[in-house]
Amino acid sequence: MATHPELETFDWALIKSFLAVLDAGSLLGAARRTGVLQPTLSRHIAELETQLNEPLFERTGRGVTPTRSALAIAAAARQMQQGAEALARSLAGQRNQTAGTVRISCSVTAASYLLPSVLTELRAQEPDIQIELIASNELSNLLRREADIAVRMVRPEQTALIARKLGVIEIGAFAHERYLQRAGTPREPADLLQHNLIGYASDPQIERGLAALGLPLSREDFAIRTDDQVAYRMLLEAGAGIGFVASYTTRQRPEIRRVLPQVSVPTLPCWLAVHREIRSNKLVRRVYDFLAEALPPAFGETA
Repeated sequence: MATHPELETFDWALIKSFLAVLDAGSLLGAARRTGVLQPTLSRHIAELETQLNEPLFERTGRGVTPTRSALAIAAAARQMQQGAEALARSLAGQRNQTAGTVRISCSVTAASYLLPSVLTELRAQEPDIQIELIASNELSNLLRREADIAVRMVRPEQTALIARKLGVIEIGAFAHERYLQRAGTPREPADLLQHNLIGYASDPQIERGLAALGLPLSREDFAIRTDDQVAYRMLLEAGAGIGFVASYTTRQRPEIRRVLPQVSVPTLPCWLAVHREIRSNKLVRRVYDFLAEALPPAFGETA
């Protein structure tokens, strides 16, 4: 039988029809067994014969008789059938499984202050689900399949992702009570100019938010600046000054007090994202639905 390197892979439908006709002994019998129309089966056989450049069946009055070429490829065709069936079973099992590991990606801040209580409740309800929490600011986690679900403060733009807005997160001015005892509590937004402010080295969000409130500040008005979220939080807890953080990060820390409640920089939208190809996965879907319900109460107002 002639070989064709360009035909190393075949349309599975052709192989499936070939085996059906081979086992039934006729096109009509194969059509009855499979529910595929007889003309479709005939077309598949003709197409496969063309690709292989070999006749596979001899037509007889009662049906078809396999040629030597057909018998020669039968074993390999059955291996393909077994592989396809195993693949289908594996995919079905993956879609229907309710136990296993789900990977969740979120920012360092969310991983530290937002997700722990929510995941504790999830585990209480779903003890067969294990969670891998990935603290990362990379938006490409889902596309690289490094995570199954992502909690993000910006809407993913990739069309391969499904994004759901859960609500908004409030950013306010906070300081440790030790700092306030030492430096006093500001009463008016303008009083911030007399305090040590903790800012971000490259993110102008805080400056823009304060400017919108009539308090334009320059980068140099912030005594300490860092883009590292952990370092920023540690500076706030050390009493280094007044910082601007999400209110949910202070709920379990009464010593971190909010000052100037009227000062609120633009809120951050919270998005829950998942890859389109795994939205039918029951395991991932269960965690996705749980997060969609549990996260909004954890960070405040809903959109």
